[in-house]
Amino acid sequence: MKSRLEATAQNAQPPVLAAYADYRHYLSDFYKYKVKTSSSVIRPYSYATFSAAADIKSPNYLKLIIEGKRNLSDAMVLKFAKALQLDKKQTEEFAVLVKYGQAKDPLERNQFLKQLSDLRVKRQIDSGELNSENFEKVPSWVTWVLYAMADQKGVDFDIDQLKNLMKGRARIDEIQRCLDGLVETGELEKTEDGEFKKGRRMMKGAEQVPSALVKKLQRELIYLGMESLYQDEPNDREFGALTLCLTESEFEKLKFELRHFRKKIYKDFMMNRETSKGDRVFQMNMQFFPVTDPVLDN
Repeated sequence: MKSRLEATAQNAQPPVLAAYADYRHYLSDFYKYKVKTSSSVIRPYSYATFSAAADIKSPNYLKLIIEGKRNLSDAMVLKFAKALQLDKKQTEEFAVLVKYGQAKDPLERNQFLKQLSDLRVKRQIDSGELNSENFEKVPSWVTWVLYAMADQKGVDFDIDQLKNLMKGRARIDEIQRCLDGLVETGELEKTEDGEFKKGRRMMKGAEQVPSALVKKLQRELIYLGMESLYQDEPNDREFGALTLCLTESEFEKLKFELRHFRKKIYKDFMMNRETSKGDRVFQMNMQFFPVTDPVLDN
């Protein structure tokens, strides 16, 4: 009959790299898993065991990394990947996760996060978790801007003009592909005099789109907002922030009010666009997220 310790070790599941946004937490959970699953053997897993597998002289190097007292160099990333028994694709993902975790500049950190997200989505597509055809159909930020530009004065949808109006943030081939897609789906319609007007509403049935695909657009918009900090004049931006301590019920209430506010803004200004064109296309992002965890009762 198995002991409770043996049963616990047998039921333990190894940490999944793709579930982590902090590489130190991943390493900590990996170490705990190895200790738990080796507790019944003569020589239990230790920091020294990891160092030996990684070909590192310092027996406590993993501990120092987990505690944040050391950072990983590119060379050490490869040694750690070997000890973690990661394959080639996982090693690439781990390397980007490390760069994201160690980056200090916000823009650089955001770039690594985008790269990490792209790698993970590609892995999901390759494994069949995500349908690549559905993923490509999720509109990019360029598609949303083009759709909104149908309400902007003086836009004739010449590709070069569109690129200039977007301040060079999108490539010509990307603009053309997105424009063709909007026309093909009927979201934009070309009139007899060559102008473009809105057709059907974009992202109809968006509530049925998998969360992983929605994240694709959300991260593009967040990245676009980061770029605006460096590329646009202060007078062309409005930025404000609130840091609040809320109860769970207050949190849910505020989420509801933000959704209502967003819908009201869209409805009010879209009614204006039915009678007159706008001057420019603006992007408004709303972000509301926790920055602390609740304190758990003992």
